[in-house]
Amino acid sequence: MQIVVKANATQKEEFLSKGVPEDVLVNFLVDEEIIADADAYFDLCFEEDGAAFGHITNKPVFVNAVIMTSKELPENYIRINAWNGFLKRDLVELVATDLPVGRQGAQILADGITVLHELNWKYQLVPDVPGMIAARVIAMIVNEAYYGLGDEISSKKDIDIAMKLGTNYPFGPFEWSEKIGLKKIYALLKKLSEKDNRYTVAPALEKETGTT
Repeated sequence: MQIVVKANATQKEEFLSKGVPEDVLVNFLVDEEIIADADAYFDLCFEEDGAAFGHITNKPVFVNAVIMTSKELPENYIRINAWNGFLKRDLVELVATDLPVGRQGAQILADGITVLHELNWKYQLVPDVPGMIAARVIAMIVNEAYYGLGDEISSKKDIDIAMKLGTNYPFGPFEWSEKIGLKKIYALLKKLSEKDNRYTVAPALEKETGTT
């Protein structure tokens, strides 16, 4: 099996950290080269750079599209959560619902799951909503931490320490925001807040992103 991956340095390290079986050939995209005969494609830079594999229409393209839903993507695209730090988790979040029917829906998904089996990746099927599951939770935790920061409850460092000691999380909320990118957190919160005011962006977070 041959897989083509577009990734930045951090994403490449996280992808390889999961291990690659000997019978799977992984090519990391260099200088926008075109490899049209692979079995599957991973576009981990999709949110930053746009589609790298727009010319691929009949093979699974796994896209790091945490905020967008499948309705906004080409039919052969499969959403995964590959934000920094998430790809290293034991389970990869994979969107399975609301895909179009037919070859570019059910069959593409089946092909994609076969690819994950070949990679020995465990996956979790999640709803086709902005943020999926884990990113929504982390975004809300980060947002609440910024509300606390804005109210001068404590410092970033102390809030991070309290979160890790109290919940056994690997990172505190501000460490998560730095790892993921605060603007990504902001964009997800803005998207979610359109339908649920629980995700209203904290003023301190909005100020730090320079959007106020």
